[in-house]
Amino acid sequence: MGQPVTVVQKASSSPGILRFEINRSITGMGHERYRSEADIVDDRPVDELARRLFAFEDCKVERVHVNSNIITLDVSGYATAGLHKVIEDLFLYYRPGVRVPTEADFA
Repeated sequence: MGQPVTVVQKASSSPGILRFEINRSITGMGHERYRSEADIVDDRPVDELARRLFAFEDCKVERVHVNSNIITLDVSGYATAGLHKVIEDLFLYYRPGVRVPTEADFA
């Protein structure tokens, strides 16, 4: 269940800066900046995305900036290919092998 996010990586002229454009706004017209997990204080979709990006293990995400549908990351390390998938799966709730709840579960 849920809907995958369409993600397009955009070119950046600065080493260590990754830019992604997605097919939906997750901040409205505002900017959200996170320098570390300690800056995440809420449970909005943009906060959950930042949490997942900071938890990514193949490279170190040092900063996250989101403005509407543009995500900019400061990273160190070169294994960044999986970051695309972290963003793409933001709104997927039930993955293969996970049992979908039925009405009986809520009775």
